[in-house]
Amino acid sequence: MSTTAASREKIPHPAKEALDLATVMRALGDPIRLEIVGLLADGQPRLCGEIYAALGLPNSTGSYHLRTMREAGLTRHRPAGTQRHVSLRRDDLNERFPGLVDVLVGDLQRG
Repeated sequence: MSTTAASREKIPHPAKEALDLATVMRALGDPIRLEIVGLLADGQPRLCGEIYAALGLPNSTGSYHLRTMREAGLTRHRPAGTQRHVSLRRDDLNERFPGLVDVLVGDLQRG
């Protein structure tokens, strides 16, 4: 694989140390993104298309929400052909903000 092809497959994620609570909370301020956290809370990576279908989102809208979450450090995206596997960065989030994910998931399950 050429260097150019490798760089195209690299999806940027903020380092764990760079995760900022205000940025994370801003990203979580949208109900759709909270629903995505709920879908990913079981620890199983999901394809983007699965997430869009589960929430009834058009691809463009789903892509926007997933990008916002990735850039905030909430999710990790791994290339899978033309799709991406998306997972919640639970360990990184728990290390930076202990208990945050449990509070979010618990609130979603009660709601």
